Amino acid sequence: MGDPKFARAKIRTPSHPWKQARIDEEHALKEKYGLKKVGGMREIWREKSALRRHRNQAMKLIGKVDASEGHFAREKTDMVESLLRRGLLPEGAGIDDVLQITVEHMLSRRLQSVVYYRGLAPTMRSSRNLIVHGHISIGNQKMTVPGYHVLKQEEDVMQYSTNSPFADSEHQFRKDMDELRLTLVADDEDGVEPVRVVDPEFVEQVKRDAAASPSTEDTVSTESKPTKESES
Repeated sequence: MGDPKFARAKIRTPSHPWKQARIDEEHALKEKYGLKKVGGMREIWREKSALRRHRNQAMKLIGKVDASEGHFAREKTDMVESLLRRGLLPEGAGIDDVLQITVEHMLSRRLQSVVYYRGLAPTMRSSRNLIVHGHISIGNQKMTVPGYHVLKQEEDVMQYSTNSPFADSEHQFRKDMDELRLTLVADDEDGVEPVRVVDPEFVEQVKRDAAASPSTEDTVSTESKPTKESES
């Protein structure tokens, strides 16, 4: 069994470090899903390693001759149901569909991606910022790990944290997000594929609000206060 302090690594790094096609692909994924600028590749390798384990297990079960009943049939059912709960397989999928899962499916189930898809953040980068600063919760549990894999049943209870300033529906950030959602819905009804085009000032405001604590948000900077000379 071995000493638990020396656990086996769960991330497999690429066998060849300088393949240009793989590097370009991973850079594109890093930009698309708003991963860390430094260390984002490792987040991709983590998802690829998890996907490799799912595929290996599925191929072993598919190759079993007597997998239609007994222990192996139960393993097949348990694996498919587990991936259904994680949102990686659609309803009615079978063990063969596990081989169709891609690394993009894995990345899209991260908390950072789901927060963006649910319309709680204008961009992937701002979604990560909101999570790290404790503005997102699942139920009553505050979430601060962008790489957490969200279960399907957890999507409906995802919200802004109760102690976050964004929990107030009258906050300007919430109003801007509602306006952005209406724009995307209108584009979708017109038959045009909705594209998230966000004002850069809006994104910068998200970063400032996420970085500000509740105690500092209500304070007014001395630069914004009028001086006696200006009043006179």
